Order: sequence, then C-alpha cells, then structure tokens
Amino acid sequence: MTRVKICGITRVDDALAAVRCGVDAIGLVFVQRSSRHIDVQAARTICRALPPFISRVGLFMDAEAQHVQQVLDVVPLDWLQFHGSEDADFCGQFGRPWIKALAMGGTAVADVSAYEAADALLLDSHGAGTMGGSGETFDWSRVPIMKRPWVLAGGLHPGNVAEACRRLQPDAVDVSSGVEVRPGVKSDKLMDQFIKAVKHG
Repeated sequence: MTRVKICGITRVDDALAAVRCGVDAIGLVFVQRSSRHIDVQAARTICRALPPFISRVGLFMDAEAQHVQQVLDVVPLDWLQFHGSEDADFCGQFGRPWIKALAMGGTAVADVSAYEAADALLLDSHGAGTMGGSGETFDWSRVPIMKRPWVLAGGLHPGNVAEACRRLQPDAVDVSSGVEVRPGVKSDKLMDQFIKAVKHG
C-alpha cells in the first residue's frame, strides 16, 4: 500500500482534516524563503494536535546543524527531510530517520548511490538548488530502478496520482500544491480526493 504525506501544513485545522482523510504523514517546512514556512511554536502546536501514529516530518534545505537541532528541541518530529546539498553525514547526525530529496527537474541524473545511509529517497521535480512545491511534474521515465524505499513528489494531484502509483509503484507519495487553495492552505476536498486516488486507484 502506497503511503501518503501531505506537506506544507501550516494550520491545525488542515492537519486534522488530512488525518480524517486518511493521511499517513504531514510535512512541516522549516525553510524561511518558502511560502509554506512555519515557525517552531506553530509547528509544535500542530504536532501536539495530531493523534498517535501519524508521522511528523520536518523539511530543511541547507540549514545549519544548530538550526535543525533548535527545531528538534521544540518540535517533536519523527522524520527529517533534506532538500539541499546536505551530505549523508550531515543528514544522519540528528538521531532521526531521514529522507534525502533528489532533484529530477534538471538534466543531471540523480546520484542515488550517494545516499546509501538514507532511510528513504524522495524524487522531486525541482531543479538543483531549488525546492519542491512548484506544482510541476518531471519526466517519470527518468525514475531509476529503486532497490530501496522511495517517495515520489512533484506535481502530483488527484487527477494524476493514481496513474503515478500504478506506473512507478513508489512506497509513498508526497503532495503539497496539488491539494491547496493557496500556498500553505489546504483543501479538505482535494486532500480527500488525493488520498482516495492513492488508496483505491
């Protein structure tokens, strides 16, 4: 069964609506320049409102280690997700399972082997040096053979995610803009449609 993460959550109501729709994980963006950026106190409030067994994922991009630790000191995150040029040693130092996002939007081929220590890889449509949330897909034929847990992201929405799951069989999918009414504000209806499309095709 493909698992679902809804990223860029900024409001408790959206987080709880995602839970009612059957989400497996929510994502909180700790990247200042993101339109879905959230501060640590708001993130803590969201995390504490969630029921048990919903994974809480923190997204970072080229942050200082001190900043990541400061977030962890306040926000009870289960997973860390890194979208920058972080190496494996950096990602693995915080005592949490971690996901490395690989840019599939450029011409370079993602170096899957560089992150053998990652608990999962995430293939996203952003180019090198940028982050996800653009609402654009990438050429799915470029997905390498994955022999480890991986997450598909980039331009997914209720209308294409079932096909993506059938074709690529990712372990999980990650959506942000595809279920929004505007950046950081989710649509209950779109979240429900997205999750049903994943779970039931």
